[in-house]
Parts: sequence; structure tokens; C-alpha cells
Amino acid sequence: MQPRLVLMKPTIVIPVIVATIAAACVAALGATVTDLGPWYQGLAKPDWNPPDALFPMGWTLIYALITLAGVAAWRAARTSAEAEWVIGLFALNGFLNITWSILFFRFQRPDWAFVEVVVLWLSILAMIVYCGRFSKGAALLLVPYLGWVSFAGALNWAVVQLNAPFG
Repeated sequence: MQPRLVLMKPTIVIPVIVATIAAACVAALGATVTDLGPWYQGLAKPDWNPPDALFPMGWTLIYALITLAGVAAWRAARTSAEAEWVIGLFALNGFLNITWSILFFRFQRPDWAFVEVVVLWLSILAMIVYCGRFSKGAALLLVPYLGWVSFAGALNWAVVQLNAPFG
């Protein structure tokens, strides 16, 4: 028997490519503005602060899950309007994700970043609720992201409490 070349349909390939590129861009921008230099190292952190090396590993897994969730939700959307909402929610979330890094690391304002992480958390919850209407799988793939940002928010709050005032 001769093996057949199986071509993926554009309806599958396009969402995968777009979601992968978007997640890679958000990850790259977030990493670019993250500075673990003297200011960050000088911050008092709680005893339960994980080692710095854990964060890139955690974010890599989270971005992979976000990408899979985005593809699943986009493909499961029943109408083009639903698909556009999926894209919009994920784009807003990516913007908020990058904004947190800018506020915390570049502006050196963990207090502002904490307020923003609440909005980021709400955007993840909105993605879970919206996508869950037509893709339970996509919603479930986003739950670890909500947990990760919940932990990051608690850590952000602890940094504010241990180091305030800022600015």
C-alpha cells in the first residue's frame, strides 16, 4: 500500500498559524519588556516566591494552552460573529498580558500592575465564559491560565505590600 499525502484543510491550518504567531508575538513582547535586573532583584518578595527560572517554563506551557484554546474556540465558533469575538477577546487579553509586564518591569510600578492584573484576570474569565458557550475544550484549556494569573496576582500583591510606596 502506498502512503497517501494528507493535506490539511485551510480551515484548520489558518487558525493554527494565526494563533501560533499571535501567541509567539505576545510571548516575545512580554519577554522583551521583562527585566530581571537590579531593580527587580532588589524587591522584597514573599517566601513562597518561586525561583525566577520557573516563570519562563510556566509561561511556555500557558502560551501553548492559550494557542490550543484559541484554535479550538475559533474552529468551534458557529458564526463569523462568534469567531470575531474569539479573536477580539484573545487579542485584548494579549494586550493586557503585555501591559502588565510594561507596568511592572519597565515603569517599575507593581501597584499599577496589580490593578491591571485584576483586569487581565477578568479578561481570562471572559474568554472562558464566552468560549465555553460553544467549546468546552477551549474553556478548559484556559483554566490553567486563570490559575497562573491568580497566583501571579497574589505574588504581585505581596510585592506591593512588602515594598510600597512606589513612584
